[in-house]
Amino acid sequence: MTFNEIKEAVFIGFFLAFMIGPVFFMLIQTSIIKGARAAIMFDLGVILGDITFILIAYFGSKRLLEEIKDDPRLFYIGGLILLVYGIITYLDKSQKAAIQDETIVLPEKTNYFKLFAKGFLLNFINIGVLAFWLGMIVVVGSNLEMNPSKIFNFFSVILLSYLITDIGKITLAKQLKRHLTPKVTYKIKRAMGILLMVFGIVLMLKGFIPKEKLIFKNVIEKTQ
Repeated sequence: MTFNEIKEAVFIGFFLAFMIGPVFFMLIQTSIIKGARAAIMFDLGVILGDITFILIAYFGSKRLLEEIKDDPRLFYIGGLILLVYGIITYLDKSQKAAIQDETIVLPEKTNYFKLFAKGFLLNFINIGVLAFWLGMIVVVGSNLEMNPSKIFNFFSVILLSYLITDIGKITLAKQLKRHLTPKVTYKIKRAMGILLMVFGIVLMLKGFIPKEKLIFKNVIEKTQ
């Protein structure tokens, strides 16, 4: 992997770790109630859910991507997916009420397997996560010429960055919870939605640029 590819993957992993949603708050709450080890087990389940979605997106779209990998329409598709996901994230108000819920109580005795399974299921039932990874596969896969080893390395760095950032969140869970008021978290989620929409729009616009090597890093650089 080149330095720029590593930088892009790290940025995406960091960005994902701060996506506001049920997983984000459950991770912090688990850390506070059950401790860091339990929260890490929960997070590993979440990551397994991401890996499952990545595999589904990759193998489900591999044949199509190989056929049109040099077609600019590929960026219309990837950009549209991210744009729609961003709009949904921006408009979703359900989490504004959910983050005030203090009724979640974990069993007194820590069952690490159940926490792992809970993390996996909580992530896996969110179809929006699949849509996000599909958009990533469409864009990243074409830029890496559908090279399996390059794609594997790229997404491995994303998930590793995601895990490391989550460990930081687990360590600072009490401080984060203190500052994440309903108003603040709602604003963060809307900002994430706007950022996803920007990614999507830039990608779609790139589809109009003829005979140019389209690289995902340009999207990252223009939004930094």
